[in-house]
Amino acid sequence: MTFHIGAKSGDIAETVLLPGDPYRARWAAQKYLENPVLVNEVRGMLGYTGTWRGHRVTIHGSGMGMPSLSIYAKELMKDYGAQTLIRIGSAGALQHHVHVRDVVLAQTASTYGSPSRSIFRDLNFAPCADFGLLTAAHTASLKIGVPVHVGGIYSSDTFYDERDDLSQQLQRHGTLCVEMEAAELYMLAARHNRRALAVLTISDHILTQEALPADQRETSFGAMVEVALQAAFA
Repeated sequence: MTFHIGAKSGDIAETVLLPGDPYRARWAAQKYLENPVLVNEVRGMLGYTGTWRGHRVTIHGSGMGMPSLSIYAKELMKDYGAQTLIRIGSAGALQHHVHVRDVVLAQTASTYGSPSRSIFRDLNFAPCADFGLLTAAHTASLKIGVPVHVGGIYSSDTFYDERDDLSQQLQRHGTLCVEMEAAELYMLAARHNRRALAVLTISDHILTQEALPADQRETSFGAMVEVALQAAFA
């Protein structure tokens, strides 16, 4: 048990999927895991452990933004021994060839600032995905038949960003999408020698203003969960 996770020793699997929304964690656990058991509900952050095709898996919410994810990911790694952590979440497209409902695999994750910034000080550390997970996720995406893109993304702690000039530079440099957690997850994984990947579903488009209606988000996120699970146990 930690300050933020009430699970007992052994309750958390070595493979953890991390949606930001705790209710999405519950939805994914009930839909994809066999015999899911609630192992955490401290502060309403739900975590479930079950099995997928005989493999033990935990699906645990991480909250919104890098400061929140940093707390949960660090405790999962340090106190519960999580070895493979895959973020599953939504993102906003920054390129015209990336469409709503497409899947993005974050090869790298740029950020303006994160909880790890104080460690690196003046160094611009470049966090990246685990290559084995990345290639396995790409193979799984092709197998499932979901449109997939691999490349750099941007992790921001500002949801209502008013920096139009920053968005333009990100687009100019080929950044595929923007989300709020992956860069810190990659930094923590590098620091603790763990495997990490962000598998993202495009829920809205920054350039066209297209967005998935709320009632379609869960059903559209199924491919992302399948890709993450297949990549974890490839």
